Amino acid sequence: MLSHHPIFVIFLAAVAAPLLAQTRAGARMPVVVFELLLGVLIGPQVMRLIEYDSFLSVMRTVGMVAVLFMAGMEMDFERIRGRPLSLAVRGWIASALLAGLVVAVLHAIPGVRAPAIVIIALTTTGLGTLLPILRDGGLLEQPFGKMLLAAGTLGEVGPIVAVSLVLSDRYSTWQEFGFLLVFLGLVALAAAVGVGVRPPKVLGLLSRTMHTSTQLPVRFALLILAALVVVSDLFGFEAVFGGFAAGMIVGLATRGTDGEAFRVKIDAVCFGWFAPFFYVGTGVAFDVGALGRDVTTMLLLPSFLLLFLVARGLPTLLYRRDLSRQELLPFAFSSGVASLGLVVVITHVGLQTKHMNPDIAQALVGAAVLSLLVYPTLARMLLSRAATIGGGVGLGGLAQAGRKQEGIDHGSKS
Repeated sequence: MLSHHPIFVIFLAAVAAPLLAQTRAGARMPVVVFELLLGVLIGPQVMRLIEYDSFLSVMRTVGMVAVLFMAGMEMDFERIRGRPLSLAVRGWIASALLAGLVVAVLHAIPGVRAPAIVIIALTTTGLGTLLPILRDGGLLEQPFGKMLLAAGTLGEVGPIVAVSLVLSDRYSTWQEFGFLLVFLGLVALAAAVGVGVRPPKVLGLLSRTMHTSTQLPVRFALLILAALVVVSDLFGFEAVFGGFAAGMIVGLATRGTDGEAFRVKIDAVCFGWFAPFFYVGTGVAFDVGALGRDVTTMLLLPSFLLLFLVARGLPTLLYRRDLSRQELLPFAFSSGVASLGLVVVITHVGLQTKHMNPDIAQALVGAAVLSLLVYPTLARMLLSRAATIGGGVGLGGLAQAGRKQEGIDHGSKS
């Protein structure tokens, strides 16, 4: 009966997820993990309350674009410019090379067909998971925080650009690169116009309609999102690239206190309505049985969990002169936290374009979920220990933030 009411079932899970995250045990897990797990529970694998039909498939894609739109709005390159950004770029390139080497080794193992797209998935970093820890500890302006913020930013931007180039079959590689430059030029121009040109009449109209039923600023932002998705499709890129670019434009145009009211509204629309279709829908579509189908697939889950750490953690050696010894290992574990949203996007696109085997996709998503549970916890434990034995101010601040996240605030101040 409920299978005929997918919206009700999706939002039943969407409401249950943050409630579970408020419990003592759930405080250690990101809400998106609960959304995905509840999606598995209500889906055809377990309770069969909902099917992954055409409606949910379309809404999941829309939700995916909206999530990437919000990720674009969070990008702030001004905060990480200079050495943090330079190290982050070099670190991401090193991650791509390491991931490429790993995939080549995996591909040589009988029974394992690891496609090139796995390289992109292994270079992601869950910036959304790291931001609350950095913000709560007051570390965004400290060296550790700036370096980690920059690494996380490249762990979001790099894979999005890469997946749009690698998975495009419409044009040749050189044509796609040329279109990428043109597309980025259009994005830069639109961002410059949004930031620099603010006619009083237009600003007045937007302000007057901010709190009316027309919600013109929100509708205008969604129009920009739709327009960039269309343009990215015309250039042969994935829709998520257009969504991310639109988010960067809108984010730059709404920086500061003047844009706070708008950002609250767009948060409500994207995270309140669209995002549940993406995360819960991913759980519904997740094939749990694929993980235990054969020994090779079963081994891929822990292997990918380790490889997220190897690909993103080893480049931490580039930071030897900028971070203390006590900070290097926690930095590596933090960098190894996969971006669940991006991994889901990459595997979704890979399956749609037939560039990825379903078993590989399920193992990657499962490993990304585990990385959200394991690596932040290990990083907080190491930072807390370092602070206890006399670590620096940055270590103490991040350790305190970790204790707040775990609900064990000892009252210490960074």
